[in-house]
Amino acid sequence: MKQIVAERIQALLQEAFSPTHLEVIDESAHHAGHAGATPGGESHFRVIVISERFADTGRVQRQRLVYSALDEVIKDGVHALSMVTSTPEEYVGD
Repeated sequence: MKQIVAERIQALLQEAFSPTHLEVIDESAHHAGHAGATPGGESHFRVIVISERFADTGRVQRQRLVYSALDEVIKDGVHALSMVTSTPEEYVGD
């Protein structure tokens, strides 16, 4: 059974960070017709990852950790990924 990209992202981030809050938002529809957009969507994502794993790390290191965790889905065709990475103490919500 084929797992959709958002579900793969969710599972990989859950495994890597044991987040207290996790959102995976497919924003592909906002990018239809743009470079990297695919007809079926699932190419542009926004993730919000709130985890103690980010304690004592800076913004760039947090992004590297997320990109590393998602390496296989990015290689499989995710064109764009935006992210919010925070500890539970830092997160104030959107």
